[in-house]
Amino acid sequence: MLPIQKAEELLATLPGVLNVRIIPAENGEVAEVHVLTTTEVSPKQTVRNVESALLAQLGMRVSHKKISVATSEGPAAEAMRASRMTPMSGVAVVRAPEEPMSAKSTKRRLYFEDVEITRSRKSGMTCSVTLRRGEEMFVGEATGQSSDRLRAETSAKAACAAIQKSEADGRALVFEGAKTFEAFEREFVFVALTTRSGHDSALLTGSAEIKDGIETASVLAVLDATNRWVEF
Repeated sequence: MLPIQKAEELLATLPGVLNVRIIPAENGEVAEVHVLTTTEVSPKQTVRNVESALLAQLGMRVSHKKISVATSEGPAAEAMRASRMTPMSGVAVVRAPEEPMSAKSTKRRLYFEDVEITRSRKSGMTCSVTLRRGEEMFVGEATGQSSDRLRAETSAKAACAAIQKSEADGRALVFEGAKTFEAFEREFVFVALTTRSGHDSALLTGSAEIKDGIETASVLAVLDATNRWVEF
């Protein structure tokens, strides 16, 4: 029998890891390893950490192709930073080097302030999202229908509109899609955005656990994607 519980407990001690779920195959091997992390460690580094920890501590050799990493930057991430969980005895963890925050990325850093929903029979749902950078407030709005999928999309579009108002360098942010999904016995919102500057473009993705409603999770997922905006 695979030491699934021990392996999950081990991986939960790695830097940035919020939750772990290992799915065994019928032949006794590991079929899938799903890891939810904060953004303090890159997904590639997390995959390397998972491979090394399982091999060194439990003698389990798992291919990187079986390891999937999702990132979140919600309340659970903040709680982890505050507590800084102590690794298990005898386990060596590899911390990714912290990258210095540039003046430009500091300027972009936005925080969730509020989301307001109004509904009417004629126009459906209107979502207003307020984001904050220091003392500045940026408000974006979007309209849509009230189904769960469209609520996630409408809230994400409103968040994108608020972010666009905060940008002064002419870079465009285009909403691509939003979906809800289940993992680790919890529900999440996953969003995809495209940022364009001149002839260059990049796909941005983010996720957040649904705790205080789909609308709030959608906004946090957008911030998860855009607060890690990289330079072309």
